[in-house]
Amino acid sequence: MLEPFARDALPRRLLQLYLGLLLYGFSMALMIKSGLGLDPWDVLHEGVADRTPLSFGTVVILTGVLVLLAWIPLRQRLGLGTVSNVIVIGVAADVSLWVLPAPALMALRIAFMVFGVALNAVATAAYIGARFGPGPRDGLMTGLVRRTGRSVRLVRTSIEVTVLATGWLLGGTVGVGTVLYAVGIGPLVHILLPRLTVSEPTKPAENVRVTAGPA
Repeated sequence: MLEPFARDALPRRLLQLYLGLLLYGFSMALMIKSGLGLDPWDVLHEGVADRTPLSFGTVVILTGVLVLLAWIPLRQRLGLGTVSNVIVIGVAADVSLWVLPAPALMALRIAFMVFGVALNAVATAAYIGARFGPGPRDGLMTGLVRRTGRSVRLVRTSIEVTVLATGWLLGGTVGVGTVLYAVGIGPLVHILLPRLTVSEPTKPAENVRVTAGPA
């Protein structure tokens, strides 16, 4: 029998997970089409895609698989959200890139960039808040934090600087959008995540022993 959490919240959690992943892929495409800069991982993805016959979304998927392999020595546990993240985001990004136009006007490019960053924050909070496990890149960060004892800030910064520099050397787009993402994504997710996190059930009142004083 399913636990109350799974039984009562599963439909919402699944909908939130996959809608979040689809919107994440769409937000990536918006930032790419703006041409004003990408987040560090997407700078890497774009750089690899530009130098290979692979589509952007295919590179996202393959990179996710490679990152998951790095989970093995870190002893990270996969979740439905982890596996879905690898596949759905890449497919959604490719479909969105095929559908979206490339805006010529600077005002539209800026709008694509700003909306892309904001939508990425909503999508991130949605799929994390569904509580089906972290994405491969987030799991890599948390696994390294646990295994090395270093701070989240140090580990995340080290990873993102490495992938950003590598992607830039490969020709990925670095620009004002990269800076906006770096400055804005943390505070936005911080605000949105509590509102989109599915809560665990509380214990029934009759199962909790309450005492008026020392026993």
